[in-house]
Amino acid sequence: MQPFELFIGLRYTRTKRRNHFISFISLVSMLGIALGVAALIVVLSVMNGFQKELRTRILGVAAHVQISGANNTLADWQSVAGVAAQHPEVVGTAPYVMAQGLLSYDQTVQGTVVRGILPDREAQVSELAEKMKVGRLDALRSGEFGIVLGSELARTLSVSVGDKVVLIAPQGRVTPAGIMPRVKQFSVVGIFEAGMYEFDAGLALVHMDDAARLYSMGSRVSGVRLKLSDMNLAPQVARELSARFGDDITISDWTRQHANFFRAIQIEKNVMFIILLLIVAVAAFNIVSTLVMAVTDKQADIAILRTLGASPASIMKIFIVQGTLIGVIGTLIGVAGGVVLALNIDVVVPAIERLFGVHFLAKDVYYISELPSDLQSRDVGVIAIVSFVLTLLATLYPSWRASKTNPAEALRYE
Repeated sequence: MQPFELFIGLRYTRTKRRNHFISFISLVSMLGIALGVAALIVVLSVMNGFQKELRTRILGVAAHVQISGANNTLADWQSVAGVAAQHPEVVGTAPYVMAQGLLSYDQTVQGTVVRGILPDREAQVSELAEKMKVGRLDALRSGEFGIVLGSELARTLSVSVGDKVVLIAPQGRVTPAGIMPRVKQFSVVGIFEAGMYEFDAGLALVHMDDAARLYSMGSRVSGVRLKLSDMNLAPQVARELSARFGDDITISDWTRQHANFFRAIQIEKNVMFIILLLIVAVAAFNIVSTLVMAVTDKQADIAILRTLGASPASIMKIFIVQGTLIGVIGTLIGVAGGVVLALNIDVVVPAIERLFGVHFLAKDVYYISELPSDLQSRDVGVIAIVSFVLTLLATLYPSWRASKTNPAEALRYE
């Protein structure tokens, strides 16, 4: 046996009303909640997908954790890499030389960050070898002064594989004519495309030995880059490694190096959640008008129930059940539709583009030319709970009004 409040509330929801306008408002409220919930799930999934895609592209070139020495120099990198490799989360280590320089080719000069690497160890900490557009990363050999450029940097300089570029190091050498910058000619042996403008337009790779010679670093390096089994543990690993090294060693992780970038994405995600939640709130509070009209329509029924012994709390529960059921059905429809759409966004968006002859993310403008989607169960759960709470709140006032109905006044003209 179910409580009579639940039975009557369900009956009021299913029954055909004399006032069809009330049924129409109920349907609109239900569809509004469904659309709002579905939109929230899809938008948050797409933003999660963008965040994941950008994080993957950044960490395909940048390191999870970076250990550097004082004044950008580290004397004994082998021992530092050995100590770091003992941490259970560290799966790869690679030394690097980091400096700035100017690249010159045919009257064109472009500033760049020069990273000296060991190609055989670089594969342990980055995906640069997989990002090669032309050539191979292992074409960088010690003493041959080869260089690999980002695709945008190569386009700006108008160079291709086989061309000779001049790398000018800001560190000068003393000559009878004064302090002169160090200049060395390099051969372009490859071009990579990471998909991030920051790297494609401002990063040049050379062999670590060649970089050390050009920048007069000898056997020293700038630091050691680490790759972790779980990139989300980077802050924790960085703190634990800091305790193993002295104060002259600086350890940073990717969350600090790109903090502003990912913080901006998270802020945008939160703002979009609030904006779209207003759509759900508007639809949920349409239930207020639905129940107010339903209470007016059921004045006689409420009075009869009161005369039969129903308490004000029971009357209130009846209309709470009716309003909540509208919200729950709308939420479930929205969750189902949003999940299906988020999981099939890679099919739905191209179909819309073909249907209307448009392209939302042109490949010649955007690095990410397809809408990525990363559906997270936590987001779906939060959206469903918030929608249910808003629906429940919307039922309280009309239900309270129904419980205050005076039976004698309601039955006077019946």
